[in-house]
Amino acid sequence: MGEIYGLGEITCPSGELVIVDGGHLGMWSGEGSPALVDPGAFGVQDPVVAADVSAATDFLITGPDADTAAHSFGRQPGRTLHDIPASGAAQLRELFAAHCREQGFDAVLEARAERVPHRERVRRCVEGGGGRFLMNGVPVVALGGVPPDRPLPVLATDDGIVIPVDPTHVSPASPASHAVKSVELGEIRVDWARLLFGDADALSAWRHDEPVDGLADVAFWGAAEAEAATEFAAPDLGEPGEKGVKGWTGLPLPDAMRLATALFDWKDADSRRRLMVDFRPHSHHWQIMRAVRASPLEAGTVQVGGAQVLCAMTGQGDGWFPVSADLDPTGRLVSVRVSFPA
Repeated sequence: MGEIYGLGEITCPSGELVIVDGGHLGMWSGEGSPALVDPGAFGVQDPVVAADVSAATDFLITGPDADTAAHSFGRQPGRTLHDIPASGAAQLRELFAAHCREQGFDAVLEARAERVPHRERVRRCVEGGGGRFLMNGVPVVALGGVPPDRPLPVLATDDGIVIPVDPTHVSPASPASHAVKSVELGEIRVDWARLLFGDADALSAWRHDEPVDGLADVAFWGAAEAEAATEFAAPDLGEPGEKGVKGWTGLPLPDAMRLATALFDWKDADSRRRLMVDFRPHSHHWQIMRAVRASPLEAGTVQVGGAQVLCAMTGQGDGWFPVSADLDPTGRLVSVRVSFPA
């Protein structure tokens, strides 16, 4: 297996673990309806698109052939199609009806009155033995059977990331040495080069962009960094792992927003100014990424909602990463594994 590195530990009081691209947690609705989440929180700025996303619908496939029709239609795992934008609902109905006619299936697509909260999607996944669901098109993997009463190590190997969950079945040479079966739970699509491992209940308390203390940082770097530092009298940022980056830390949120806006305006005023500007509210996302940037292994943890959550950079950038559950001869969970492409 090669060398094994400890990235940190997680706790999972609910016994239900969520694995997701941490950069997308701004869309997480917890126990509330996804319709209540501002699309601006996950980067949708166009008001027309935002309205379309907010008015999305969940559809349920029903009828005698529902399971077969859902599987062959292949749009989302299971019989529920989540987060269908308002503009695409009619076309989806037509496509599904045509599919059923062609295949001879007795099944229909029914719009649900309420959208399913993300926490409830996790519960349904766990009840089905673990698996994958979509969150506005972003794949999320969830599984149960995780020990709720002790910290769990998160290990990096040559092949990916593994979480041993049964200490009696772990050897130093192999985190899953007693596993006899591996069940694929689904693939995670990573767009932000990072993976987050968190307790399903704890993520309801996650604040992705909203500062927990009313403060924010502003950082910048690039070819025009020295010129910008002179223009704005900016010091070194002084954060671990960010040598050479300029900016300010711990500013009141309004002051930080004004500085960030001024930097963007200054950069945009001259196309020759190559500068990256990063506005960082002191949110849970900021806290965990601050730890990631300071870590030589590019991994960090934060306490959220009574649990410890871990985020780790993939080291391979973006892509698709299969998640599987390793089981012992009795079917008990031995470890959870995220595999990296060879």
